[in-house]
Amino acid sequence: MILPNNNKKRIISLLKDNKRIDSRNNFDFREIKIETGISNNAEGTARVKIGNTEVIAGIKLDTQTPYTDHEDEGTMVTGMEYSPICSERYEPGPPKMNAIETARVVDRGIRESGFIDWKKLCIIKKEKVWSIIIDLYCINDDGNVLDAAALAAVAALKVTRFPEIDENNKVKYGMWTDKKLPLNKHSPLTITFYKIGDNILLDPNRSEEDASDARLTLSLSQPHKEIIINSMQKGEITPITGPELLSIINESEKAFKTIFPDIISKINEILTYETEN
Repeated sequence: MILPNNNKKRIISLLKDNKRIDSRNNFDFREIKIETGISNNAEGTARVKIGNTEVIAGIKLDTQTPYTDHEDEGTMVTGMEYSPICSERYEPGPPKMNAIETARVVDRGIRESGFIDWKKLCIIKKEKVWSIIIDLYCINDDGNVLDAAALAAVAALKVTRFPEIDENNKVKYGMWTDKKLPLNKHSPLTITFYKIGDNILLDPNRSEEDASDARLTLSLSQPHKEIIINSMQKGEITPITGPELLSIINESEKAFKTIFPDIISKINEILTYETEN
């Protein structure tokens, strides 16, 4: 969607003074809210709100024949839907390029982080493994849906429980065990930086995202002392310079240290509540 030139000029003018139209600094996030248990039918669900942006993630588990090059490992498929309910800019129908890209970026960030122990999803080597299906739905698009979708997927995976299976390894839907997914402690955090003019910022609202010329998404985790980058995805045609890339990497580490502890604390509170109840 094309943003009126006057609006874009105003956004760029404010950013030069490290100010934004909602009074945040360039690298400030809006308030982040996490909720789980959205659906009674999925193996795991989560709703994430970043400001007014809202995404729901649902996890379904099924069994399948493993891929021939990963005979003792589970699989994962991620899908994303931007429906007309989240914004007037979206139309009904098959997923468009933005939905496909969002799903792939979220999938890659989780997959490359080592967050899931794929071998523990094996039921019978060469014959049967668990398949994780992540469905993402944007409920309201007020900018930065990508980061909200990635966080919703991680939160939903955290609370997912295995369903029961019968003697033929068929899933008995609606009947759950207490067994959680084999997840590692180093949860990935996806952070997207947007370039507007000569300025770099985090977590844009809808107007700021429309004014952006490029974006760079990083999936970060901290399996040991060092924070590592698991994956990167460049968006839009405007290039990001070498100095800008170095600045983004430095700011991503700061954001990870600032945002991540609070997010993990919120998720752990949810897990503790579910365990006790």
